[in-house]
Amino acid sequence: MGSVQRAMRLLECVAEHEYGAPAKQLARETGLALPTAYHLLRTLVHEGYLHRDKGLFFLGEAAVRLSSSGAQQKRRSTVADALAHCRDAIGVPVYYALYREGEIEVMCVSDTPGNPAVEEWADFRETAHAHAIGQCLLSQLDEDARRDHLDRHPVQSITPYTVRDSRTLLRRLDRTRRMETVTERQEYALGTVCAAIPITVGTTAATMAISLPVHQADRLLPAARQLQDEVGRLLGSLAISISI
Repeated sequence: MGSVQRAMRLLECVAEHEYGAPAKQLARETGLALPTAYHLLRTLVHEGYLHRDKGLFFLGEAAVRLSSSGAQQKRRSTVADALAHCRDAIGVPVYYALYREGEIEVMCVSDTPGNPAVEEWADFRETAHAHAIGQCLLSQLDEDARRDHLDRHPVQSITPYTVRDSRTLLRRLDRTRRMETVTERQEYALGTVCAAIPITVGTTAATMAISLPVHQADRLLPAARQLQDEVGRLLGSLAISISI
């Protein structure tokens, strides 16, 4: 354990020196004996956590990967916290999704045992035509992008309420006004109603959505309006998800 602690101190010290530092300086700043510092530095170089150039030590690729992974986890945590806030404020499951590189990506879902999220029994990416999340994201695309998506993921009826064909869906999307809330009732999952709020994160189509049991359908639009009120305060947190 002592060796690990000393090695971590050296890594932290190296990270503070953008232009590198020699072993003697690192030993002095970490309070390590020079032979101990040399031994640990050689080990860290061998493992890829440091690299040495002209007598100076810099962070290596392994350390950079660790840093990148940690930053990514922090970004995910920030998005999850934002959704949990909405979930608790409104009392419904909350979803956040993007349209990226031609596909639907559900980035985060926040629910509770008392208010569970909709089970993804049919792949969300392949059934954008059937759920509010997908319809909301497709409504933000231009016509060519919509048709390209539907060519790759054709419309199929997965419940008795699902839109029957791509022509009908495209007409529905054309009638959807910019930034209008999209709702669907039992089109993806029987017994469930959903609403999705379009949001803009840079040039990326994005949405936040909620779901409710069909017997609570009268709550759907008021809850969606409450979600809209929350969205403006969360855009900064959601924007960072683009880099996840």
